[in-house]
Amino acid sequence: MRELPLGVPKVLVSTLAGGDVSGFVGESDIVMLPSIVDIAGLNRISREVFSRAAAVVSAMAETTRQAGDERPLLAATMFGNTTPCVEAARAALERAGYEVLVFHATGTGGRTMEHLIRSRYIAGVLDVTTTEWADELVGGVMAAGPHRLEAAARAGVPAVVAPGCLDMVNFWAPDTVPPSFVGRRFYQHAPNVTLMRTTPNENARLGRVLASRLNLSTGPVAVFLPLRGVSLISVEEGPFYWPEADEALFGAIRTHLRPDIELHALDCAINDPAFASAMATRLLEMVADAGGGATR
Repeated sequence: MRELPLGVPKVLVSTLAGGDVSGFVGESDIVMLPSIVDIAGLNRISREVFSRAAAVVSAMAETTRQAGDERPLLAATMFGNTTPCVEAARAALERAGYEVLVFHATGTGGRTMEHLIRSRYIAGVLDVTTTEWADELVGGVMAAGPHRLEAAARAGVPAVVAPGCLDMVNFWAPDTVPPSFVGRRFYQHAPNVTLMRTTPNENARLGRVLASRLNLSTGPVAVFLPLRGVSLISVEEGPFYWPEADEALFGAIRTHLRPDIELHALDCAINDPAFASAMATRLLEMVADAGGGATR
């Protein structure tokens, strides 16, 4: 079912539908219904469940999509700590005639965006928030897998990328943080969201990883570095302010990025209006040069 295109009706009746179904659904639009009883022949309960499942898939197949917004699609990644940047950039992109899909960089969000890019829905990517790589590398709970950042690169989709929120690794409540991280710098973003500051060594590794993924690019790509902070809380006087860690990240990107890939270092924080404007402007230029629309 996951191999079927987005929009093809997919209804799955399963004994496991009452629990965590993310391993089955993945990045697709599968609808899962609990079977209530085990699927072992027909009985009074299973007949009711199967009848309703058939009604659901029939209704989905017979539904026609209402005419709506047909502007070319752009994708953007956002976290609470990059919201001002993404909101400002999104407004500029929409004024230019594009529809912007914003994905929360929680692991699922990044994987879903990459899936839509591979499916050729997306004309350009504003990848402000690449934080999922910090969780992938260090061991947080919001990793998007080892192929994050590869879809646009391999498909040749124009992309503007920033190291947004690579100053943090995500965990749930404080008691979920592994004992091996005792003594690290933490920030309680919400009662059930605990952020851990990445170290200079981790940031150097992250810079190499980002560069290696972007070096796969077959189309236009530009990297923007916010020299005064990669998140709301890593700016001067913020709880994650650590210039040496940020410089390790920036230095590794500079060193390992393919020489022909654009690299812009701006003397501002990621959420400054000037940074959002510069990223949005460059993405608009690249998408226009590439033809301005998705291929699907």
